[in-house]
Amino acid sequence: MMILSIAYREFRSLFLSPLAWSILATLQFILGYLFLTQVETFTALKDQLEGIDNAPGLTTIIVTPLYGNAAIILMLVTPLLTMRLICEERRNKTLPLLLAAPISTRDIIIGKFLGVWGLQLTITGLITLMPLSLLAGGTLDYGQFFANILALILLLAAFTATGLYMSCKAGHPTVAAMCTFGLLLLLWILDWSAGLKDQESPLLAYLSLLKHFQNMQSGLIATADLSYFVLFTAAFILLSIRNLDNDRLQR
Repeated sequence: MMILSIAYREFRSLFLSPLAWSILATLQFILGYLFLTQVETFTALKDQLEGIDNAPGLTTIIVTPLYGNAAIILMLVTPLLTMRLICEERRNKTLPLLLAAPISTRDIIIGKFLGVWGLQLTITGLITLMPLSLLAGGTLDYGQFFANILALILLLAAFTATGLYMSCKAGHPTVAAMCTFGLLLLLWILDWSAGLKDQESPLLAYLSLLKHFQNMQSGLIATADLSYFVLFTAAFILLSIRNLDNDRLQR
């Protein structure tokens, strides 16, 4: 129950902050504009698509790019949401009090993770309202649609776990945010490096966040992609717990 209490506290703190509302407003405005742009593109191509066998539909042309754009923007946003999780406790001298409380470091880390991830799920829900509006005048490929939602949810879990770990390691929130973004960007573009001519690397391709995200966006939910995101998230959560355990032992 302590995990849920900590998660609720973090979620409420973030949700009531001006930063969260600024992020939500900006995100919806940008994605709304990009969504309408894709709708306009589909409308312009509609007559041409009708004469093509197995032509791409609403989901491929509008929905999948929407979630792809959301992933890139949230890669920029997540470091801002996670940078204060542990850093701020350390800077405000409240971390020793937290570690002295009869709460396990596992509960602290998982609770803080769930608090931020809960806000990310709220954002995902708001984004999902856009493609649902297409049902008023068309149909969606529900398999691919839900695969996109699941892909974004798992990707955000990986983003959040990475940011939480960096917040545990860094001494200042700004440093934590920069390190989080740098690592996420590196893992995002690994697939580009792996695809360079004469430099193909299965290892780099497997480690790439983008590769697994795009695989799921296509509508194919493979065990390899699911296990990648689960293991990635679990690894950074365990590293965060270990780091906080070391802090507790040093007190």
